[in-house]
Amino acid sequence: MTVTKMSWRPTYRSSKFRNVYGKVANREHCFDGVPITKNVHDNHFCAVNSKFLAVVTESAGGGSFIVIPVSQSGRLDSHHPKVCGHQGNVLDIKWNPFFENIIASCSEDTSVRVWEIPEGGLRRNMMEAVLELYGHSRRVGLIEWHPTSSGILFSAGYDYKILIWNLEIGEPVKMIDCHTDVILSMSFNTDGSLLATSCKDKKLRVIEPRSGRVLQQASCKNHRVNRVVFLGNMKRLLTTGVSRWNTRQIALWDQEDLSMPIVEEDIDGLSGLLFPFYDADTHMLYLAGKGDGNIRYFEITTEKPYIQYLMEFRSPAPQKGLGVMPKHGLDVAACEVFRFYKLVTLKGLIEPISMIVPRRSDTYQEDIYPMTAGTEPALSASEWLSGIDRDPVLMSLKDGYHRPNQLVFKAPVKEKKSVVVNGIDLLENVPPRTENELLRMFFRQQDELRRLKEELTTKDVRIRQLELELNNLKNVSPNNV
Repeated sequence: MTVTKMSWRPTYRSSKFRNVYGKVANREHCFDGVPITKNVHDNHFCAVNSKFLAVVTESAGGGSFIVIPVSQSGRLDSHHPKVCGHQGNVLDIKWNPFFENIIASCSEDTSVRVWEIPEGGLRRNMMEAVLELYGHSRRVGLIEWHPTSSGILFSAGYDYKILIWNLEIGEPVKMIDCHTDVILSMSFNTDGSLLATSCKDKKLRVIEPRSGRVLQQASCKNHRVNRVVFLGNMKRLLTTGVSRWNTRQIALWDQEDLSMPIVEEDIDGLSGLLFPFYDADTHMLYLAGKGDGNIRYFEITTEKPYIQYLMEFRSPAPQKGLGVMPKHGLDVAACEVFRFYKLVTLKGLIEPISMIVPRRSDTYQEDIYPMTAGTEPALSASEWLSGIDRDPVLMSLKDGYHRPNQLVFKAPVKEKKSVVVNGIDLLENVPPRTENELLRMFFRQQDELRRLKEELTTKDVRIRQLELELNNLKNVSPNNV
């Protein structure tokens, strides 16, 4: 297969998206005074759904993020409550696609946590997570929810492992252990039966997540991959990265043959990481550079030239990261097909940017809003783990989005355990007789709890990794042994 080099010379094609333009929200609809994190980790630090906007913030002594109802734009109160249970910097946050009050976070403290945000937002600081998940031996840099199953969460750590968590039991059930360096990005195909990863070891992989088997692998010598995204049901992958001449580049791949990219396209000579966003409903690809102010957008087709440049949204303010509103949160009356929430660190500002298809008619534009993945899971965690794959449950955007989700997120109930030291159960409230006795007991309990926590965490991590390695060995077919 020969790699096609593309030209920036515009070729005329009839496309309903060729006039799409970006529109920045009015100042009163922006979020101001937000203490956006200064962490240099290459993530978005922002997650959005139709109810809430979550942003990782600067904080002393541990990691935190804030949650703001999307309807409450304007200047943020300096004492706005935070989600602040992590002991280290928060590196990634993601909303559950089916439960709009559930958000997952991961941190330098090696933990993944799942939080339940009350209706209307936080009224006080939240310290207690619904679930605290320990299984990684080093910091956790990435998390992704499964696109069709309600209780499956993936986490990638600096221990080069991807853990699959079953939130119905609050435990890791699989470990993907094929990477030899830090995992840079993860992306699912439409039904979640395949996982694509990019890695610092310069390899692009397509993995069957339940078995951990690598189906396809590319060693990228000419195109150093940074980020990867599945292009819906087109059986294609798109990667952003750097060419051998250090120019920013995108490449299109056949997911069933990663021996060579179908198309490579040089973008520019800037150094910031390129974040790709793909909209499967419109087949539009958006490229946003970290530290840039612009967002380029393209249309993806199955025939040559495959990637058709459309236009560029320009802005002088550099972006640190971008959150994306799910489809059911868009304004269909304004013909809005995509909405970014842009983090401008220096101004402490979050700007909504709407991508709009210009139309004269006020009626519902059926052609730009096909049936889209909704907020109802297609299968449970146990069904997916048993080997079942289902496409997302689709919904129409025609009547706006008013149907409330009747699902309730239920965290697994952990058994209450007692910790007895010197005849005293440290987890029970034993009333002391005097103030001195209270202080002595308090300090003794603190020291004992600290020691036990460290001991338990070390042992738990080792046990879980050994169990998962054993499971991986059992899953390997006799032909591969």
